[in-house]
Amino acid sequence: MTILCVRFQLPPSGEAALPGLLGLLEEFTPVVEALPPDAALADLHGAERYFGRDAVELASVIRVRALALHGVDCVIGAGPGRMLARMAMKDARPGLTRAVTAEAAVDFLAEKPVAALPGVGTATARTLCEYGLDTLGRVAAAPLSTLQRLVGVRVGRELHEKANGIDRGRVVPNAISRSLATERPFNRDELDSDRHRRALLSAADELGARLRALDKVCGALTLTVRYADRSSTTRTRTLKEPTAHSAALTRTAYGMYEALGLQRARVRAMSLRAEALGPAEQASHQLTFDPADEKLRRIEEVADRVRARFGPRAVVPGALAA
Repeated sequence: MTILCVRFQLPPSGEAALPGLLGLLEEFTPVVEALPPDAALADLHGAERYFGRDAVELASVIRVRALALHGVDCVIGAGPGRMLARMAMKDARPGLTRAVTAEAAVDFLAEKPVAALPGVGTATARTLCEYGLDTLGRVAAAPLSTLQRLVGVRVGRELHEKANGIDRGRVVPNAISRSLATERPFNRDELDSDRHRRALLSAADELGARLRALDKVCGALTLTVRYADRSSTTRTRTLKEPTAHSAALTRTAYGMYEALGLQRARVRAMSLRAEALGPAEQASHQLTFDPADEKLRRIEEVADRVRARFGPRAVVPGALAA
């Protein structure tokens, strides 16, 4: 086991701690890949021999240091490859590393639903389930030629290998994620468009605050709407100018939502992702001479200082206060 998948249990608006946490992983290995919004992969090839400890022991050290230095607990999965490490992490609990060896990979995967495999989308999972291949154990036992007829030659081969525990993925070192995301699930499938808009207002306000805490701006916004039948719609819109201004993000989110023309749609969740992130100091802002806009920006600055001192819920938009 040489790959760790670490999910940091960050508090709301806690992305400002992520660079330090990734730096902590880099103390053990230079091969660290950030996974948005709060996780990372670490390749411990060489580190086990250098430190004289196996991956599970190193995971314990990482957890203790994250708590001691950053006050952040983490959930960790370990495996021989990135796929198994990520799937093991989903079964892990705080304080206990879930490790999957190469020898135990097939048994670990056998009872999991086919949709649990990274890279298997809704359409592929639906096709496989229609033919009774609803678990990875059944997919692993199916002839390769059958899978290739169902989902295509390349996808069928990759699916057959992964279901049999063959993990060819590699950890690719990268910088901190160039996107931030937040989701607003509903307690029940929601028909009310006013509640949809309140969810978008809440999500856009949170994204704006998180971007400003990181001194970042975003150049595009992506809206994903998930429905009761498990289908989803995704739309992306490039902003007129990179921004972290919550009001601008909210207007863009509302525009994308209205363009969908949802009528009596049963919505299960809505999510927003800020993409194409860049440094705030390099962004330009077109002056509008609009006193209302300038007033909103000054209010944002004050609200950010209050949130930094008293917590993210200290200041919320009036429409969400009820």
